[in-house]
Amino acid sequence: MERFIVEGGRPLHGEVMPAGNKNSALPMLAACLLTTEPVTLHNLPAIGDVRILLKMLAAMGVEVDDSALPTTHTVTLRARNVHEQPDQRLGALVRGSLLFAGPMLARTGHALVGQPGGDAIGRRRADTHFLALRALGATVDVHDDTYAMQAGKLRGTEIFLDEASVTGTEQALLAAVLAEGETIIINAACEPHVQDLCNLLNTLGARVTGVGSNTLVIEGVSSLHGGEHTLMSDHIEVGSFIGLAAITGGELLIRNAVPEHMRMTCLVYRRLGVQIDIRGNDIFVPGGQSLQVDDDEHGAVPKIDDGIWPAFPSDLMSIALVTATQSTGTVLIFEKMFESRLFFVDRLISMGARIVLCDPHRAVVVGKSPLRGDEISSPDIRAGMALLLAALCASGESVIFNVGQIDRGYEAIENRLQALGAAIRRVED
Repeated sequence: MERFIVEGGRPLHGEVMPAGNKNSALPMLAACLLTTEPVTLHNLPAIGDVRILLKMLAAMGVEVDDSALPTTHTVTLRARNVHEQPDQRLGALVRGSLLFAGPMLARTGHALVGQPGGDAIGRRRADTHFLALRALGATVDVHDDTYAMQAGKLRGTEIFLDEASVTGTEQALLAAVLAEGETIIINAACEPHVQDLCNLLNTLGARVTGVGSNTLVIEGVSSLHGGEHTLMSDHIEVGSFIGLAAITGGELLIRNAVPEHMRMTCLVYRRLGVQIDIRGNDIFVPGGQSLQVDDDEHGAVPKIDDGIWPAFPSDLMSIALVTATQSTGTVLIFEKMFESRLFFVDRLISMGARIVLCDPHRAVVVGKSPLRGDEISSPDIRAGMALLLAALCASGESVIFNVGQIDRGYEAIENRLQALGAAIRRVED
């Protein structure tokens, strides 16, 4: 096990380039199973979850050239021969492993996948995935720890998703592109990473229209060809760096931040008193800010809540909560989507934050709270990054355990923070 030793209280300064979108990377790796020709992905983040899926693909018979992943972030895959089902032991480590089901059904007519892993942030339904696959003609047998699926031939149809699930939409897309006839997905998710997947599939010869809307139309094709695609920047990582600069009092320029994906995120940060300047495709956070919560009219306590795109992303709620602890005033954090995401606040309270956890979905944050260093553990990717931000603005030394959770979503984060002036080092027990 490894841990971070962090000496807080230092403003961070400089420039940073966000990694490729983690939530684009996982379905794109699954999409490589849909063609026998080479697929090259650029700007692929060298993070834990990506490495696990690459191991799974290699074990299934896919030719994986990831030698350039640590340097140029480029990987080439060729699924010329797929002779094994996904490794259930590795699949239990990452949520994205479930996305192998649709491509395997389209490619081989059967799929056997285990219970997926991922962050322990509450119940994460797989029902929407099965609704979509059954609508396309697959049979799905749900067992205690595996899902067994069969399909003679997938056929296009109209699918109304019971929720605008990101991975459920991606699953339907991955299965439908090779299905016979037209598929219409209604109530589809339209997050940037879903759009990114659609663009990759179209590059490989799929016919997907309605990209960016909640209605996707897929004209099935008989086969896909190879191609190259560059992943867009990770808007969650951009949001994390905005919070990092604001609470440490640093000045940060975030390159290639894709501001059109950051509209709601910037609005929420401004509600917490964070000044943000858009400079073309970059985002600049001025240094030395004194954060003040922007109350609602008549002095009412404002609310920060999450929702489906283009609402504020659930994956940034932990970062927003930590930022709120450093903003003078009171704000209600309302996490609607996952009933366990806010349970990390006990670590912040131990560091001196003034937070009342009202119930699994709501917390009242009263700032500004001087934070002090502490020994804390990272429970999941996003809470782990939020606690790292708290440690960087706290006085004294903090020790963060279970940093493998942070590594799953943030590439070489200690090296990138050191380049900005952070006093952080990785220690192996």
